[in-house]
Amino acid sequence: MPHAHVNGISFHYTDSGEPSPGAPTLVMGHGLLFSGWMFHPQVAALKDRYRCITVDWRGQGDTPAAADRAADMDSLTGDLVALLDHLGLDAVHYAGLSMGGFVGMRLAARHAERVLSLVLLDTSAGPEDPEKVAQYRTLARVYRWLGMGPVRSKVEPIMFGPDLLGSSRRDEVVGPWMAKLATVDRRGMRAAILGVTDRDPIAPELDRIEAPTLVIVGEDDVATPVAKAEAIVAGIAGARLEVVPKAGHSSTIEQPEAVTRLVEDFLARF
Repeated sequence: MPHAHVNGISFHYTDSGEPSPGAPTLVMGHGLLFSGWMFHPQVAALKDRYRCITVDWRGQGDTPAAADRAADMDSLTGDLVALLDHLGLDAVHYAGLSMGGFVGMRLAARHAERVLSLVLLDTSAGPEDPEKVAQYRTLARVYRWLGMGPVRSKVEPIMFGPDLLGSSRRDEVVGPWMAKLATVDRRGMRAAILGVTDRDPIAPELDRIEAPTLVIVGEDDVATPVAKAEAIVAGIAGARLEVVPKAGHSSTIEQPEAVTRLVEDFLARF
């Protein structure tokens, strides 16, 4: 498993490699409580035409927390830029879900020359909703000391939509997620959770994004509802919105075929 030693951390990523010389690169950034694993259906479908790279943010997946536990969105954006430099990638297509979208908007607004196109999934340009902050901080505190078990029943409906949770696919999706989550250092994950709850808004910078942008959201996403996606589209010139039926906050694995098709069709324009 490749790691890049950048910004004082051992940054884990996966790299499918170039399917052909000069093939375009698609970098994918995951949502909170996940890892690059949440894009495995898209990697499987696209790796024959794109160099597919997934990243694990600080304190999540196989990337350890920073020594100072910093996990704010600006630090994560700096990690991503450092990884692109490490890999010798000047400009890439970028897709980010939730937390990955927070990073993607910063990357596209502040490093426009690095982004060929932008896909934002189940994310928000604003701060965390005030009524959710206290709830998420409490969940972070319980998780830090006791793990996911005591809070699983509250977290699952935030991370997944009712269609998946009520279906026969629940175990094949939620089971691996829980197994991967159990291997993460809980102190680092708590820092990641607080990085999301305490994030600064990126909305004032949306008008600086020049990359062609596709915004995707699950119709049943309660963490970042459709209205959040609509606000992003309103702030980025030429952005397009797609709402995925029967999907919650983790659309890439809840409705993988539908999301992959949207991403595939969008990237085919370039």
